[in-house]
Amino acid sequence: MSANTTDVANPSETSPEQAFVGVFDLFKVGIGPSSSHSVGPMRAAEMFLASLREQGKLDAVGRVEVDLYGSLALTGIGHATDIAVLMGLQGEVPDQIDPETVACKLEGVRGHNQLKLAGEKTIPFFEKDDLLFHRRTFLEGHPNALRFHAFASRESEQPLLSETYFSIGGGFVIREGSAGRQIAQPMSAVPFPFNSAAELLQLAADNNCPISQIAWENEKTFRSEVEIREGLQRIWEVMQSCVERGCRQEGILPGGLNIRRRAPSLYQTLSGRPEANMRDPLNILDWVDLYAIAVNEENAAGGRVVTAPTNGAAGIIPAVLCYFDRFCPESTTDKIHQFLLTAAAIGALYKKNASISGAEVGCQGEVGVACSMAAGALTEVRGGTPRQVEEAAEIGMEHNLGLTCDPIKGLVQVPCIERNAMGAVKAINACRLALRGDGSHFVSLDRVIRVMKRTGADMSSRYKETSRGGLAVNISEC
Repeated sequence: MSANTTDVANPSETSPEQAFVGVFDLFKVGIGPSSSHSVGPMRAAEMFLASLREQGKLDAVGRVEVDLYGSLALTGIGHATDIAVLMGLQGEVPDQIDPETVACKLEGVRGHNQLKLAGEKTIPFFEKDDLLFHRRTFLEGHPNALRFHAFASRESEQPLLSETYFSIGGGFVIREGSAGRQIAQPMSAVPFPFNSAAELLQLAADNNCPISQIAWENEKTFRSEVEIREGLQRIWEVMQSCVERGCRQEGILPGGLNIRRRAPSLYQTLSGRPEANMRDPLNILDWVDLYAIAVNEENAAGGRVVTAPTNGAAGIIPAVLCYFDRFCPESTTDKIHQFLLTAAAIGALYKKNASISGAEVGCQGEVGVACSMAAGALTEVRGGTPRQVEEAAEIGMEHNLGLTCDPIKGLVQVPCIERNAMGAVKAINACRLALRGDGSHFVSLDRVIRVMKRTGADMSSRYKETSRGGLAVNISEC
């Protein structure tokens, strides 16, 4: 089973603060456009197939039915949830699937009404009957819910197996009804456990070390140093490749909004007249915008990205990292790895104590969290103290509080792409503010995380990835 999946009896009764959330939980290679609506459902299908295998029922399956609920149903078409489920049922997994093969495999299902279950056996599959969108129904536990049923034949009424899953953001998936069995590693297993920013700062002070070192020592509990470095380097390489592809790929983004990719022309403008660009002291920000837009246009097109911590916010951390790597003299490979480790330590606080799901707390849980992670991480690698890191992370979230998730037409395009560019620039400014001080500030990171969670709970569901409010329904006709 994948490391980012968890079995629980009831999602609302779990104790996430007791689980270890590491750098490879928060940064996962996948495909766009959404970690919760495409990566998560594909993982859920993988888990369902694993259950069928474990129970010896896979060979007996003659029909599969999938029910999508809540936000997965409301914005599932725009977020490619339907495609993700179909790919997952055919045995594809997010970190290994080749985005170039999706169209061909999709045509096999939709053109011939046949699905190659687990990549092994062909069964009939009629999408309008077997993949159902329940847009008015929200299951208890989480707004992103889906249920799989396997039958012996199309005439069978009693399923061989039925399982319900919740896609809780960032590609994390939990399964209902497994007697509370916890798959994730417990926080008590690591040498430096922390469940709050205050505890993290105390560990850094007691051990006279940066936050990245705390995260590094904890990761060594589960992987060798070589494995950690190789894993971090792969994450960085995928991020860089995504930026480079986004700068090359031209055309119209899929989905019907007819949004033209802007990154290629912006890249050509910035790189074509370097001397003229140097006259503008804020030109560096144009490059930061470019990096973020390039990644999120790739994500919107279903390309390969890194959840950071989600797909909807996948451009912020790569953009800030590219800024650090290309414009800051301190940049080295080790510093890049430290950035990712620090960002993960900050992201874990949100994952454990609040949420990184737009369907649960709005875009403050995606762009806001990514901005906070990037701000704190940049502060460390630019020489900031742990307290300055904590301050930068707090600034990054404080000024994203209440940010809604209202994608037009359910697509991760407007306002999502530009919002990542704004989040990246805001993270850099938060870092600069923190570095100009001594780490003393009025609102703590722990407090702003608690406020973020409460704000998300108070927020109307219209503004939480349902496309039923905000920009999604207030579009002026030209």
